[in-house]
Amino acid sequence: MEVGAEKINPYHGDSRPKTEQVRDMFDSIAPAYDFMNRAMTFGVDKWWRSVAVNMICKSNPATILDIATGTADLAIKLADKMPAAHVTGVDLSANMIEIGRQKVAQRHLSDRIELMTADCLNLPFTDNSFDCITVAYGVRNFEHLDKGYAEMYRVMKPGGMLVVIELSTPVNPVVKPFYRLYTKHIIPLAGKLVSKDVRAYSYLPESIAAVPQGENMLALIKQAGFGDAHFKTLTFGTCSIYSAKKSLD
Repeated sequence: MEVGAEKINPYHGDSRPKTEQVRDMFDSIAPAYDFMNRAMTFGVDKWWRSVAVNMICKSNPATILDIATGTADLAIKLADKMPAAHVTGVDLSANMIEIGRQKVAQRHLSDRIELMTADCLNLPFTDNSFDCITVAYGVRNFEHLDKGYAEMYRVMKPGGMLVVIELSTPVNPVVKPFYRLYTKHIIPLAGKLVSKDVRAYSYLPESIAAVPQGENMLALIKQAGFGDAHFKTLTFGTCSIYSAKKSLD
């Protein structure tokens, strides 16, 4: 089943598969990525990650897979909060992974966080490998969301927990016009000034608008086999956190 976000590609007129375009886009913007994340969200993205990590802490996982790990912000936060856990982070972009490794080394966490390049649609892990799987701001970049969730289900241990953080579109009629102005005009302009990739920060609001949200996202997660699926919205609906579990059966 094809969903809207899969049709939104970073580069208009580029006939390459979305996966290749996403990889090249993040390779291009890697040096500016952390700065832009903080600037675009006024630092609130850190709180969003904290909310997700606190949810995960309750299940006390020993092994965590962080998909679309980027520069490892979530992987580092997970390792900080759960000293006994081992975190594996994967991402398409080698440049993002390299910055992530530098941050991990600076925090002296290299023995507990392993970062590698990998395709989320073809994960290099055996079945039933991880107690918990996380994705922060990444699923809208998947070329095939259903295959991405199916792979997460495959490599998760029975009883494991899935937590997905994703940007979303507010429905509040007061907030929505300001959100639209900010995401469609201000963020792309700032992205052009800071990043050498002029398309990347126009692609961002397009992909947010197109990605399944709320119950529609839960339906995709359940379709992959997960149960006990829920979501919550944060900051006027600009962020959603989805959680689900793989049954013990």
